[in-house]
Amino acid sequence: MTTLSRASSKALPVEYESAYHVIDQIRNEVNKVIVGQERMIERLLMGLFASIPYSFRHDRTKRSGCGHLLLEGVPGVAKTLAITTLSEAIQATFHRVQLTPDLLPADIVGTRIYDASAAIFKVEKGPIFTHILLADEINRATPKTQSALLEAMQERQVTIGEETFRLEDPFWVLATQNPVEQEGVYMLPEAQLDRFAMLVKVGYPTHEDEVKILSIPIELVEVKQVLHPRDVVRIRGLIAQTYVDPKIKEYTVRIGRATRHPEEHGLEALKPLITLGASPRSFQHLLALARCHAFLRGRYHVLPEDVKEIAHDALRHRVLLSIQAESEGVSVDEIISRILKNVSIPA
Repeated sequence: MTTLSRASSKALPVEYESAYHVIDQIRNEVNKVIVGQERMIERLLMGLFASIPYSFRHDRTKRSGCGHLLLEGVPGVAKTLAITTLSEAIQATFHRVQLTPDLLPADIVGTRIYDASAAIFKVEKGPIFTHILLADEINRATPKTQSALLEAMQERQVTIGEETFRLEDPFWVLATQNPVEQEGVYMLPEAQLDRFAMLVKVGYPTHEDEVKILSIPIELVEVKQVLHPRDVVRIRGLIAQTYVDPKIKEYTVRIGRATRHPEEHGLEALKPLITLGASPRSFQHLLALARCHAFLRGRYHVLPEDVKEIAHDALRHRVLLSIQAESEGVSVDEIISRILKNVSIPA
């Protein structure tokens, strides 16, 4: 799919239709450079515009932000290129950090340095102070460095010494990892994986698309700036108003709880295959992403199909398989598919 589905867009409010058109333009700009990765591009747009709830401010005002994404794929399938192109289209500040085993937390968040001339300590801010942060090959950094992203991803703030700094809005973390590397890598812990709204698997393009790639003079392509970062916040708030029926919420919870108690849905055979199921936080992420998916389909309301469509990306990194599952060659995507097939939609 190269453009947004406009099947029911005529029934949308004017402001909603305008936002719909703008996101269509963003997709078209990215497609100037990226060929054959429509699914990845759509997931990027969903992560950018989904309203993911997170912690409360000191004044107790509820806040929400973009859905952080973890992109998993072999080198050279345009993960980084898609992200940099998207940042150009929305005029966002963009920083890329190439993660390596010798990288320190201060190289990401910043540190305090001593100014001898003024005899005081000053804060030197790191690359995390941006709209879009690309943590490239995140699984090559040590756990200590990986954990430097936790506060920023969950609280949208960074603490350096005794000072706490609020980050930009939108603030969006996109991380990549190479699934085939086995040496010099550190698996992300479950607590950090749960901060990512989606784990998107990026595969190779088709034969026809790879031929088209060779015909695109990337160095000559001009990406137009379609949107300002403050408009991302406005559109995100608009999409957050997409109607969700209480039965859809019930369905979302049923799917999530089935990853913990599959026997409640007639899936006793899955019980020994799962060590850890989805968290309550994942329910919030799944619902926010379903709202965004409905929007991309031109609807002002969420259907069960929206939840099903995004469930694999939203849950695959949150379900921990047992040794038995690994020995039997059962994948987490297979388990999620069986759950979606068996969990009933509330009548």
